[in-house]
Amino acid sequence: MASNNFIDYVKLICRSGKGGAGSHHFFRAKGLPNGGPDGGDGGRGGHIILEGNSQLWTLLHLQYQKHVFAKDGEGGGENLRSGAQGEDIVLQVPLGTVARDPDGTQILEITEHGQRLILVPGGRGGWGNDHFKNSINQAPQYAQPGEPAIEAIIILELKLLADVGLVGFPNAGKSTLLSVVSAAKPKIADYAFTTLVPNLGVVAYRDYKSFVMADIPGIIEGAAEGKGLGTRFLRHIERNSMLLFMISCDSPDINAEYDVLIGELEQFNPDLLDKKRLLAITKSDMIDEELEAEIRATLPAEVPAIFISSLTNKNIMPLKDMIWKALEETRRDAAPVKRQGLGEEEGDGEWPA
Repeated sequence: MASNNFIDYVKLICRSGKGGAGSHHFFRAKGLPNGGPDGGDGGRGGHIILEGNSQLWTLLHLQYQKHVFAKDGEGGGENLRSGAQGEDIVLQVPLGTVARDPDGTQILEITEHGQRLILVPGGRGGWGNDHFKNSINQAPQYAQPGEPAIEAIIILELKLLADVGLVGFPNAGKSTLLSVVSAAKPKIADYAFTTLVPNLGVVAYRDYKSFVMADIPGIIEGAAEGKGLGTRFLRHIERNSMLLFMISCDSPDINAEYDVLIGELEQFNPDLLDKKRLLAITKSDMIDEELEAEIRATLPAEVPAIFISSLTNKNIMPLKDMIWKALEETRRDAAPVKRQGLGEEEGDGEWPA
């Protein structure tokens, strides 16, 4: 995916439709001069709706659509005729899209294909005078106006949904690994910040299973404060089920690099540290077994580690096994506890309707 086509942030000016006014009308016919109220209700104004689409990967199609205005509802008519509803506007967005207001408050989030949520609701139509008749007031002289439109500035942010997020310094071998284990073709070169936008790849596993891997642009010390590519792409890590830390074996201090990466993630969002982690020592084809054993003895004890080489395919399959096992544990931990029956610890009370 070309870097200029990866759009993960757009700002829209949205305005829903206002509700149509209720009708203030009285029925008139030959021989029936006092037929009573028959004013119909106004139509609802159009909603602005977000719909998840798994075939979209960026917000590129919304980049130049700065104004999104829904149509107003029509007013009610005589003979209890209701006004037509304003046409809704449905914006297709990729999964993982979050809508916020300018203050940063989250409004909604789209996570499933076909999921529809109202971003800006249209105004309700007003009641016609027929609604207000009673035994005392048999000829109401008023009807409700429709509710006004809602205008708001909406910020849409994309947070990529992936099973595994690759985290590491620039030139740690993240893009090379993704190109080896999937059909993705990220840009690869021998200089820092080759990857300027996230890349996704589907990794084939045993028995026709698969998982999605995301290559996140390189993180440097101070990224959470805006250095390097800053926090622009750190938010994509939030939607990953687990994190694969990648550090080159020729690093002067592997533990120090690992601590810096952990620190940047914690500074950006402490909840990221709750995700399962694996550590891959890359470019291990450059070292012999003796040096590998010496490095292994110094690695952080709290995270499972493996030495890999994307160039020679060393330990690529064992790495997939470790990732799949971690994903299975993550899914199992996230699964809801099933009720066993009434009167038991998880089943006290009545069954939900």
